[in-house]
This record gives sequence, C-alpha cells and structure tokens, in this order.
Amino acid sequence: MGLMRRDAVTLAACMATMLTLAVTAGPLRAQEAAEARGTPDIEVLAHVPLGAPMTVSDLEIEQELSRPYAYVARLLDAGFDIFDLSDPTSPGLIYEWRIENADLHRGIGAMDAKYFKHDGRYYLVQSFQFFPGGPDGDLGAIVFDVTDLPDVSKVKEAGRIRAPDYPTGFHNIFMYKHSDGRPLLFTTTSGPFVNVYDMARFLDGDEAYGLVAQIPVPEGPMVNEVGINGYHDFYVGFDPGTGQDKFYGGGAGGYYVYDITNLDDMTLVASVTGVPGVTWGHTVTPTPDGRYIVGETEYQYAPLRIFDLKPALDGEVATVRLPISAWTANWENLAHNHEVRWPYVFVSAYEDGLQIFNMRDPKDPHTVAYYDTYDGPHAIGMCSDKVCNGAFGVDVRNADGLIVISDMSTGFWTFKWEGFEGWNGHDWGMPNISSVQDWENGPERADQAELQASN
Repeated sequence: MGLMRRDAVTLAACMATMLTLAVTAGPLRAQEAAEARGTPDIEVLAHVPLGAPMTVSDLEIEQELSRPYAYVARLLDAGFDIFDLSDPTSPGLIYEWRIENADLHRGIGAMDAKYFKHDGRYYLVQSFQFFPGGPDGDLGAIVFDVTDLPDVSKVKEAGRIRAPDYPTGFHNIFMYKHSDGRPLLFTTTSGPFVNVYDMARFLDGDEAYGLVAQIPVPEGPMVNEVGINGYHDFYVGFDPGTGQDKFYGGGAGGYYVYDITNLDDMTLVASVTGVPGVTWGHTVTPTPDGRYIVGETEYQYAPLRIFDLKPALDGEVATVRLPISAWTANWENLAHNHEVRWPYVFVSAYEDGLQIFNMRDPKDPHTVAYYDTYDGPHAIGMCSDKVCNGAFGVDVRNADGLIVISDMSTGFWTFKWEGFEGWNGHDWGMPNISSVQDWENGPERADQAELQASN
C-alpha cells in the first residue's frame, strides 16, 4: 500500500524539492489547466488541500450513509484527519490528531487507517511506522473509539498495539469480519509473516494485544531476493463458492492465498511466484469470486498484472507463473492501490491520479474513466525511481458510489462517476464481496441473505 521501508529516509529531501518546485510549477500548471484533467463523466465534488507535499498517505471511508466519515492518515507529523462528508461537495475537516512529541519520532509516520464495529461501537485503527533512535519504534497501531462522531470531544484512545519482537511498526493493516464472528486485524511486521489480532480480545485488555495467529511467507525460491522477507500488503475476504475465509498476500517472491477459515490450521491454496518482473508482491486484490487477482509490484514502468488463479485452485499447477493480461495508465509511471468493484477496478495511480478500468474480460482490461489529482513534476517522490507521488489511497462507498482519493501532495478529493450509483456484486452475477465488511452479519450470512433476497 505504499512506501517501502527503505524509502522513508528520503521523505525530508523529497519534501524540500517539492516545495521548491511548487513555486516554479505554477505557470506550467496554469498553462495545462486548459487541457482536460479527466474524462467528462468524472465530476470533482470537492478538493481539500492538506498542507505541505508528501504529508498524506492512505485513507478509509465508513460505509454506512448514517456515518459519513473519512479518515486520512498523515505522514511525518504522524496522525490522522477526520472529514465529515454529510455534504460530499463540501467536506468538513472536523478533527486532527497527531502523536505526542512528533518531532522526536523517526520514520514514515502514520500509514494505513481502517475502521471496524464491535458491540455497537465504532473504532478506528491507525497504523504507524517509527524506527529505532526515537520514541515508539515498537508501536504498530493505535485504536480510537469514534462512536460518537460528529462529537469530536468524545473521540478517545482505546489502546496501543506494540510489537517489540519485530519493531518498525505496521506498514499496512486490514480489518476483517471472520465467518466465525471475530473482528480480526491483519498487520504487516518486520518479520516474514503477518500478525492477526482478535480485536474483541484486544478491547477486553488481552495482555498479548489479542494476537491469535501469524501467517507466514511460504518457503520457496525467490523469497529473500528483495529488501523485505515478509508481506507488504494483503486483502482478506470470504469465498462463498468454497465457504472459506481467504487471505491474499503480496510479499517476498510474489502473491499467496491461504485458507484461514481455521486460524489454527491454515492452508496455502494458491501461489503466484516466479513471474517475470515480479520479485515481490506489493498490493493484491481478488475479484469477488476469488478466481482472479489484480497484483501490483512497486517499480517504475510496472503495470498492474491480472492473474487467473483457477489452475492453482484446481490443483492443476503448483503455482501460477504468468499473468493473463496487464493494465497501466501511463507506461512511464506506476499505478498503486486499488479497489475492485467488479467489473471495475478503482486505482490510485500515483502521478496519474484516479483511474478506473473495466476487467469484465480479464484478458482485455481497458480504461473507462480518470481524473488527474496530481499537479507536480514527474519523478519527484518516493521509491528508488522517484515516481511514488500523487494519488496514494482510494476508497469507494458501496451504498452510493462516492469515490475518495488521498493524494500525497494535493490532499483529499471526492468524486462522482456518472452512472455509477453504488455497487452490489449480485447486480453483476457475482458474490457481494469486496473490501467492505458487514460488521453486523459477517460475510457468509450477509452474502447468502442478499442472494436469496435477489432471487
């Protein structure tokens, strides 16, 4: 979902360069203003600048229309902002939180934000990455009770998750309502595995922070050929076809799929390794039926690759080694995070802003809409090739189709795509499965109930 750990040390230098270039880029961008920044069917509802370049990371939007809140993580000054989207054309910045003694902390800062609901209350999990030599090198995440929004006076810290055995924090996190009913937090670590926390146990004061399992990177070729030996990002979802809870992880060597229905007896069910141009998996998202995955690997010129997992899931091959297709917004740049709402994939494509492509024919994905949120020069950002700047995070509200983008340098954006009024998988002959969680019912019961209702 973003910056590699080794890129954090260049943040200050990139910010200084960006600030200098911002002064000289004005006339250039003014000249470009006459050119279309997006397709006519994308409406910019709002744009809220958030200060200095390179200070914005990922974001999360709550899915219930009665709770119109978005959470934007902040780099360097290490915290998050809360927006009230009661009127998406005029987002209100209602709350800002920053870690104590921010100047003493070393590292990236706040990275990923996810929310969940448990026992009638709502919580935000904000991940952090701090390095040794300053405070909180072992801090992974802070959990906040946000139930009483929009009354920000009642936002309160519920606890901190630390990982002293594997410091430098949690680069990415994912919240999932397991089919057994537990609200589970999945986190990266600096080790060769993902930590899994039962957040009900955490809220009850479990001394081990509710740690209930670890998902390893499988042993095999190419695992240690890159700068990390663990996972970078992941997705967790229910597979109605098999009745399994599945973990999809991108990390050292490629991409891996585990059956995690029983966390005490997890099974590797598919892998994508040995792929030309993919020595490590960065971000991975499956289609609602779990057959295809969209995989990113983080370097300039790399497209998003689409893989068909069926041969591996059917036991015909040990691992998938070739994509069936690929998509990119601009071959000179790099696409980043993405949300699948079949048949559409919503992409925060760094320098190319919001991009939407159609993969109804997975062998022939094609762009259907876009809007460029980034207004800075080329290759002045993170990653070794400097192309990691611009649109960082993307999220989609299924109830009404609202699209939000966090741009590392230009801030927070809200969009409406003409004709896209919301998403339910059953409308497309697919399970109603996405990154969105049904915190009341859980994935299995919710999908079955909706499918029966639609029939």
